[in-house]
Amino acid sequence: MSTPQNEKAPPASSSNSGGGNGGSDDVATLNVDPNTLTVTDLYDKEKFDLETMDNKLVFQLLQTSPEGLTQAEATARIDKFGQNKLPEKKVNPLFMFLSFMWNPLSWVMEAAALVAIVLSNGQGMAPDWQDFIGIILLLLINSCIGFYEERGAGKAVEALMAALAPQCKVKRDGKWETMEAANLVPGDVISIGIGDVIPADSRMIISNNVKIDQAALTGESLPVGKEPGDEVFSGSTVKQGEAEAVVIGTGLNTFFGRAASLVASANEGMGHLQQVLAKIGNFCICSIAIFLVAEIFVMYPGFRYRYRRGMNNLLVLLIGGIPIAMPTVLSVTLAIGAKQLAEHKAIVTRMSAIEELAGVTILCSDKTGTLTLNELTIKTDAVKQYSDLSIDDILLFSAYASRTENPDAIDKSVVGSLPNPSMARDGIDLLDFIPFNPVDKRTQATYRRHSDGTVHRVTKGMSQVILELCTRDMSPDIERQLHADVDEFAMRGLRALAVAEESVPSGDIESEGSGFRLVGLLPIFDPPRHDTKETIDRAITLGVHVKMITGDQLAIAKETGRELGMGDTMYKASILNKPEELQGIANSVDELVLRADGFAGVYPEHKYEIVERLQNLGHLVAMTGDGVNDAPALAKANVGVAVADASDAARSAADIVLTEAGLSTIIEAFIHSRIIFQRMRNYAIYTCSVTIRIVTTFSILVFAFKFDFPPFLVLILAFINDGTMMTISTDRVSPSKHPNAWNLKEIFSYAIVYGCYLTLSTLIFFIVIDKSNFFQRHGCKAFSNHNDFSFHSVIYLQVSILSQALIFVTRAQGFFFMERPSVFLMCAFVLAQFVATIITVYASWGFTEIRSAGWHWAGAVWIWDIVWFVPLDFIKFGMAGIIRRFAAASSPPAPGMPVSSDQVELARQRTRMSVEAAQNVTRISTIPSRGASYYAPNMHDHVSHRRNFGARVKHMITKTGKRLNMDNNELRRLQSTQAQAASRVLTNN
Repeated sequence: MSTPQNEKAPPASSSNSGGGNGGSDDVATLNVDPNTLTVTDLYDKEKFDLETMDNKLVFQLLQTSPEGLTQAEATARIDKFGQNKLPEKKVNPLFMFLSFMWNPLSWVMEAAALVAIVLSNGQGMAPDWQDFIGIILLLLINSCIGFYEERGAGKAVEALMAALAPQCKVKRDGKWETMEAANLVPGDVISIGIGDVIPADSRMIISNNVKIDQAALTGESLPVGKEPGDEVFSGSTVKQGEAEAVVIGTGLNTFFGRAASLVASANEGMGHLQQVLAKIGNFCICSIAIFLVAEIFVMYPGFRYRYRRGMNNLLVLLIGGIPIAMPTVLSVTLAIGAKQLAEHKAIVTRMSAIEELAGVTILCSDKTGTLTLNELTIKTDAVKQYSDLSIDDILLFSAYASRTENPDAIDKSVVGSLPNPSMARDGIDLLDFIPFNPVDKRTQATYRRHSDGTVHRVTKGMSQVILELCTRDMSPDIERQLHADVDEFAMRGLRALAVAEESVPSGDIESEGSGFRLVGLLPIFDPPRHDTKETIDRAITLGVHVKMITGDQLAIAKETGRELGMGDTMYKASILNKPEELQGIANSVDELVLRADGFAGVYPEHKYEIVERLQNLGHLVAMTGDGVNDAPALAKANVGVAVADASDAARSAADIVLTEAGLSTIIEAFIHSRIIFQRMRNYAIYTCSVTIRIVTTFSILVFAFKFDFPPFLVLILAFINDGTMMTISTDRVSPSKHPNAWNLKEIFSYAIVYGCYLTLSTLIFFIVIDKSNFFQRHGCKAFSNHNDFSFHSVIYLQVSILSQALIFVTRAQGFFFMERPSVFLMCAFVLAQFVATIITVYASWGFTEIRSAGWHWAGAVWIWDIVWFVPLDFIKFGMAGIIRRFAAASSPPAPGMPVSSDQVELARQRTRMSVEAAQNVTRISTIPSRGASYYAPNMHDHVSHRRNFGARVKHMITKTGKRLNMDNNELRRLQSTQAQAASRVLTNN
């Protein structure tokens, strides 16, 4: 295998171009030495097409046989081809740890540390090493806590994802063994049976009546038959039969893997949450910078402060104003939230997706396998009768004409409609059975009854075929009724299966019968999951509008929508590109997309466009899906959700992976994400308020009273505050009844008002102490001057108590005492303020310029702060009323409402940051092909208006604004496969 990758390898030649094993031994030749073949050459379609060449050539090229590989050969090939999975991006633990100290807020604190150790000296005084050590410890503690929680959450997610690792049966050293699919290599021989997921792209060697469900690839419910020599794609599911196959592609060299590699990896942009944090940080930094500059001009040119005295006051603003713990607190909140979501069967693959999920206003859901079971079922309450037979008898007759062993999808649904599947063979001896085939389009069973020994035949199949067979008891009225019933089923999106029976008087299975009599018409559909309706109802109550986005027929989508109570205002997706058809429906495509309950006949480019239009209308969009055809929209959506049993392509494109069937888990994810968002929002308001409070309080005290507060006390304040705020990540909060969104104007408005109010409380407190003897009359000792060390202790306690108590106001929607905080938060607050009180009462530390103030002053401070704390709730209510009035004018248009051009432009501006900021994930390009439809009405719907998604994917834009790059050879490959799928549909029709 030492041939250079750019060296041309000789092509394979063969006089037999078929894909199977046909032909004599001398027709297949290969003019290449496999030992010198590179991986690049092996998967170059112009040199070797492993998907279409003769199986003998495949075995020769891969140096394998039907007996498989040895373990030694497989181990060597792992080194060459890599593992059978998409590559994962690993984060270096050291870089993860250092990242908590590499952000603008940390930079300011690091600058403060340098100021303390380098600039805070002179005048015969040593550098301020106490503050330097304290700042470094604060940075390290914050980083350690954040690293520990985020690392723990990452390991929990990895463990859950590992539990989802697929298994497969492979022949090694001539023996069958079960192993992880990740260890497969090209040349392995695998065994597949009913229910197995194809672990890698393979070529069939032995096929025993195999049918493969390619719904993950095409969105079609019905399986496709596979014969020896045919290729099967990874991610498909075996629905019938057993087979052996040779692996021809693994990992990035599978169909799914190649689709993933079509998208050139773009640099990850700054995520939405990171942008929010950056703006909050900028707000705090700008606030500090304004007052720093003001202090410099006031203290030095104005007051003629000595250098070291002024530096200490500047350190107070640098240390106290920066919310150094904010990245850590929010990271810990997200990490703990990810663990909680994992407990509810939702694995978060992109941490910031939790915050975006809280703001989702529209949930776009695929139908097949997501809203529905992806299992055909008889709708027993809609069975049509054309004889005196009861519905139960019609179902029993149709079960007689069905396979009970290795049944196909139709037979399985028929037998499953009986109270007990064993009834399909109870009381009869099956004499002859003719399975379904594409020519006859029906099945037939001949049987003898145990009860009277008579012989009968029953057949089921396409309505027109069965109608032509029926000669007994037929009339024009029955024929007209049958056609009307078939049309009714078609309008409701139900497939029709006719049933007829006849007796065989001679008892000879070869003899003619008495003539078939039409007895019934069975409606077949893909039923909704048992919890889907409840899930949709709960989503609506949470303010999330649910839209069905399906590749199935419009009639089927409407019927499913009616059953689920999600509405049937649905349209064919082709209308998105035909504005002339909008007349009388909507004023614009944007309005149509917003008002519709769903779209049918959707291909991947339609899903992508629908999500993009909704985002441009100001909505955060979640997209759920399970197949590779859902992957582009999953990647484009603000939050992509891969449901249980989703394909690897869907999982790689999704932000959240559900491990439990159905959509009920998504509701828990909505609720928990909103709880997590509320915690982050509450903390953001609190920390911005404290920043304003610190910089304004101590700057004004310097300007008005030349008050010099010790920097070390601010450091202690930061330590205690940060420790307490860590507990907010587990706080008890009520989730919002409506989708959440970061409103930074609201946060900054609250912060300014709260901060100024807290500043006012300290200034008035300071003035009362300085200008009167009110407190002294009540037993408190007097201070000698503004900078009395005991005065420092008293101001420290007043700032500490009221600042930290603010969290109880910001965390509650109503009065603070109406919503009980978590035990951890309450205990942390009590402990923190107990420590602050003890410091004020007893601490006499010369290097920090504080002296014990005694219990009288401590009591006075507590009473003062309690009095000032009470009005905070009323300030909150007043602010909320003002903000609500302004917010109403800028909210995005709601689903179902007309959309004006002004609203569209306003919404686009409002959401642009969110859309552009979403982190980049692997983009999967897909094939908009659909499998052959069996017993399906309106067959032409499956191939009409087909769009070439492969040609259009080049023009798609990723979340980071980068264009998708597609290799031209792979583009031809996608178009070829799409054409083959369309050909199968037309052939079967």
